[in-house]
Amino acid sequence: MDVAWNRIAALYQFQCTGCEDNCCKSLFFHHTHVEKAYLRHGFDQLEPGRKNDILSRAEDYCQKAFIENETGKSRKLICPLNEKGRCILYPYRPMICRLHGLPHEIRKPGLPPLMGKGCSAGQFHDKGYIPFDRTPFYQNMARLEADYRQKSQKNGKIRETVAQMLLSS
Repeated sequence: MDVAWNRIAALYQFQCTGCEDNCCKSLFFHHTHVEKAYLRHGFDQLEPGRKNDILSRAEDYCQKAFIENETGKSRKLICPLNEKGRCILYPYRPMICRLHGLPHEIRKPGLPPLMGKGCSAGQFHDKGYIPFDRTPFYQNMARLEADYRQKSQKNGKIRETVAQMLLSS
């Protein structure tokens, strides 16, 4: 996944340097137990003091994230794992964090591809589309999730932000 993303980003000559519309300020919900377990595994590698700081930021995030502002939209808050513009658990980040930013497609049987335009920082609208099909990554994640659920006896659905994943067990 990372290799494919890096290859397509290089073809676009795109390098994420952070921006005002930072994806770490996007309200992403994650839906897999296996990604939560992997993120928490990375989190468990941190020193206790650092973990406490992150958990404090995660609590603050959860208290503020779902309060609607005057426009009725969710507030854009920085992910509690972002420090100085970078994810401190970068190797353990969820799939949507890994795939974000580039124009892409997702294919469902019998339907036309769902196209994503990429982030605004890439100014991809000025460039021709370079095929980046996310479908195989979602299919592989579904297989990993099914295997993880069977082995871990986790059957319930999940819909959590990174902050929520860090705060729940």
